[in-house]
Amino acid sequence: MPKPVRFVPTSKMAENAARGLDLRAKHGRGGTHVGVARAEQLIAREPLEPKDIKSMYSYFARHAVDKQGRNWADPARPSAGYIAWLLWGGDEGKMWVDEKRKMLD
Repeated sequence: MPKPVRFVPTSKMAENAARGLDLRAKHGRGGTHVGVARAEQLIAREPLEPKDIKSMYSYFARHAVDKQGRNWADPARPSAGYIAWLLWGGDEGKMWVDEKRKMLD
């Protein structure tokens, strides 16, 4: 029986997710319960399955436009989209997921 394919998130993705949770708590916005659960997975550096990679890939594809939003990464008042982006691993998460998705195709 073949071993299941799993991917371990990077430490930078875990750092971004933790920062996202901190910003969410501080500002009271950003992300959904799904994003929070994803952040917790990334922080724990739990191995992700192909379905998780596909879900993350879809998230980043849908939300790349959020980077054009007002207050993106503003240190004083970060946008909800920025906070959510961090919950999913941030820019490093997007690059990592893009690579892993290619491996799955």
